[in-house]
Amino acid sequence: MISDSDINYLRRCVELAREALEAGDAPFGSVLVDAAGKIIKEDRNRTVTEADFTLHPEFTLANWAQKNLTPTERAATTLYTSGEHCPMCAAAHAYAGLGRIVYASSSAQLVQWRTELGLKSGPVIPLPINQVAHGISVDGPSLGLDEEVYKLHRLRGDRTKLRDELEREIK
Repeated sequence: MISDSDINYLRRCVELAREALEAGDAPFGSVLVDAAGKIIKEDRNRTVTEADFTLHPEFTLANWAQKNLTPTERAATTLYTSGEHCPMCAAAHAYAGLGRIVYASSSAQLVQWRTELGLKSGPVIPLPINQVAHGISVDGPSLGLDEEVYKLHRLRGDRTKLRDELEREIK
């Protein structure tokens, strides 16, 4: 169940997703919170701006945690994110031994939105987290915040379509 304090962390994730979009990346953002409720690391999507398909914020945070936290500390964390982990990120989360996941919007919602917006799907089947990583506590989506995430994806879709139209006109 998503609590009021969870919502506050998810709001930060949506802000990071907005930052990612404004920088030219897909709108995804995540924060890693320790057992005391302190944000210990945050990141946003950087797959386009740094030309590295692994720079999803969830993957980056799992990698950082594995290198910087003890197994006990990792297990006590919560990873908040604007969108449900993709299979790559869910696997990294599980292998790093991180704790709970809370997301604002689901992979199923993202698939639906991309279809509505006429955008191509990604190269990986968007499986729910627990179909990839067993035994992780997962909560989401968050009603209301999922709509904010949708607006970011819609804006990205509009920008993508405009860019494609301009490229066709130039040719």
